[in-house]
Amino acid sequence: MNKPTSMSIKEWIIKRMSIRLVVSEKIIDQVITHQFDSANDALNVNKSVEISGFGTFNFNQKKALTQYNKLLAIEKAYNNMLLDEKITEVKRNAVTLKLQIIAVSIKTLKPKINV
Repeated sequence: MNKPTSMSIKEWIIKRMSIRLVVSEKIIDQVITHQFDSANDALNVNKSVEISGFGTFNFNQKKALTQYNKLLAIEKAYNNMLLDEKITEVKRNAVTLKLQIIAVSIKTLKPKINV
């Protein structure tokens, strides 16, 4: 059975397992979500995580450092935009929201790349 293009891989795996195991899709979704959340949490501590029968996930230090530096540059540019007195209130609010999102990303990446 081939995966329909309109369906995500996760949805397709859940549907296939539900049919094959005769278990509710909701339960399978919860198990899969828990497994990947746990793997993601483990990547905060370790450089790689292996899910037996599925594959190995590696934290790419070089890409993370590149992304971190890019986020810092964007943060600096947005802060400079906020210093402009001609900026409208709507634009200021949008930039402030983007800065908050970038700050969370920077905070998440920083301990992983040991900066």
